[in-house]
This record gives sequence, structure tokens and C-alpha cells, in this order.
Amino acid sequence: MKGGKMKKASGTGAVYGLGFFGALVYFLQQATSFWEGVLGVLKAIFWPGFLVYELLSFLGV
Repeated sequence: MKGGKMKKASGTGAVYGLGFFGALVYFLQQATSFWEGVLGVLKAIFWPGFLVYELLSFLGV
């Protein structure tokens, strides 16, 4: 509590966390070597950014 006010919790962190773990499991199952596994971890971290970019490109924004 800062200044006598409580901050409201947001559910977006939980949604991102579930998406991250789901993507992590998917990409690691597809990996056939160590370096593909490392790339899968990076993809799991950054996939929401690519998704938003592609969606905005598709919409022409």
C-alpha cells in the first residue's frame, strides 16, 4: 500500500503466463536439438509481440 491506496490487480499477467507456458511446451516438444530448444524458449517469450505485429499488418493499421 502506497499513500493509503491499494493498487488493483490485473489479470493480464496471468493470461500472458498461461500463454507463455503453453507456447513453451509446444515449442519444446517440436525441438529436435538443443539449439532448437533454446530458440523455442525465445519464441515462447516473444510470440505475443509477433502476433500483435502480424494482426496490425493484416488490418492495415
